[in-house]
Amino acid sequence: MRRGWGISILAGLLVLWLGVWPRHAKTPSTQNTLMTTMLGGGEDAGFERALEPRPMYFPEDHGPHPRFKQEWWYMTGNLSSADDGRRFGFELTLFRLALTPEARERTSHWGSSQVQMGHFAITDIKGGQFHHFQRFSRMAMDLAGAVAQPFRVWLGNWSITGDGGSPLRPSLHLAAGTDQIALDLKMISLKPVVLQGDAGLSRKSEEPGNASYYYSLPRLETSGSLTLHGQQFSVSGLSWFDREWSTSALGKHQEGWDWFALQLSDGWDLMFYSMREKKGGSSSSSAGTLIDPQGKTVAISNQGMVLEPLGHWLSPKTGINYPSGWRLKNVEAGLDLEVMPWLKDQELDRTVVRYWEGAVRVRGTHDKREVHGNGYVELAGYRKVP
Repeated sequence: MRRGWGISILAGLLVLWLGVWPRHAKTPSTQNTLMTTMLGGGEDAGFERALEPRPMYFPEDHGPHPRFKQEWWYMTGNLSSADDGRRFGFELTLFRLALTPEARERTSHWGSSQVQMGHFAITDIKGGQFHHFQRFSRMAMDLAGAVAQPFRVWLGNWSITGDGGSPLRPSLHLAAGTDQIALDLKMISLKPVVLQGDAGLSRKSEEPGNASYYYSLPRLETSGSLTLHGQQFSVSGLSWFDREWSTSALGKHQEGWDWFALQLSDGWDLMFYSMREKKGGSSSSSAGTLIDPQGKTVAISNQGMVLEPLGHWLSPKTGINYPSGWRLKNVEAGLDLEVMPWLKDQELDRTVVRYWEGAVRVRGTHDKREVHGNGYVELAGYRKVP
């Protein structure tokens, strides 16, 4: 499930269509309505939909799927400085949105039926600062694009590139920078590709086609450099890479999701998303995957999952009230975890649509063994407090 995916892609499209820049963005309640309406269907004629499991092919599926309306390449991670152990979180997400299901002949080299948008964020835990950035481009004139072989997806100087390894266990290189902040990381996959859901088909609601094709590289050994306001840090840690493509996802009765990607000290990883109902509670389509140290998977259903907020954080900038801290418990899987944000304010409030995407720390038990770890959480579709 990605982490800001539906909200951000569709909002980016509105920016390009309407000429509205982030500082003039619509109110969060209006944005959430747009998200729910458009992700639930809309003008999808001619686009392919995720209806049933399909064979996954690698390296081909690392690249774009232009017959689907939207897709994203999503990277998050927790890093620490080699010198002083200073902690950081990061996110780089590159979105592709198709305006039409078929490529059209155009006389201009600037013409394109594909739009690319990116979000880049750094959490400086010691400094208590969250930095986030957004950019857009049409996929033309080499300004932005995605290719499978050799794998590369880019938006200006923000990119994720294949850097060796094998199709099922690739090594990756991530680069992203602004005037004041830059990230340059190499990543080695410690586990093979994990197919989420039903052999890669991840259902988000009960309606046919409200689903995505979804796979992950859940544990990437990461090292490189982070530059923050002129100071350079040598950093290392673990990252998580997600890929999804779809045409619609949300049902009319849903308003958003809480998504978790957690890396535990015993070598296991957990992905779980809770699809929230407008009337309250969690949709039966909520689901997840528990991944063992070798990459074998155990499906996690919504029925056996207890997800209890431990507190809330009210954004002073948007007035949105987010859960902040959770108890995540699944008796069948032997999980009893406390998940807490490293920094409460990790809200992307200056992007076209606002959501919370942040680094978290984990402690608790797994199969009666004490564990700790780190991860990322995304909170999408929350509304401003009346």
